[in-house]
Amino acid sequence: MLEAAKAVFAESGVDAPVREIASRAGVGIATLFRRFPKRSDLIAAVFRREVDACAADAAKLAIEHPPAEALTLWLRRYAEFIATKRGLAAALHSGDPAFESLPDYFRANFEPALRLLLDAAAATGEVRRDIEPYDLLRAIGNLSVPRDQDGRDHTRRMIDLLIDGLRYGTARDGAE
Repeated sequence: MLEAAKAVFAESGVDAPVREIASRAGVGIATLFRRFPKRSDLIAAVFRREVDACAADAAKLAIEHPPAEALTLWLRRYAEFIATKRGLAAALHSGDPAFESLPDYFRANFEPALRLLLDAAAATGEVRRDIEPYDLLRAIGNLSVPRDQDGRDHTRRMIDLLIDGLRYGTARDGAE
């Protein structure tokens, strides 16, 4: 059900019809409502699952790639995460109690994941040491919100520009 909800939310936003989610999941609407009595419960469950998966990718990338490459790949992955959460910002600010813990959950999972990658890249001199994970998460989040004609290519170029800025002032940049 969560995978179906994720796909429907990515296509149509978090206000997509619950019937569409149930149909895609191959369950009846009553089954979906027994598991998730309110839409907000379903949205929060999908969000937590996606946060967990994205955060876990940081450790995986750190093992499989050199530090700066792992950082770049994960920041792009995170940007995709943000881009596919259409309508979530409005839901988070709706006042529904189901969403109250999500901002803290977001930070508690993403900041350590990004810190791991930043520290590894800083240790090799590939990025500056003074980067706060939350600042970078917010910057990528701001770049990942689609604007009129902006698309994924534009977001990717802006993230690459931001990553270049992370290198400014490092030993590799020629400054110390």
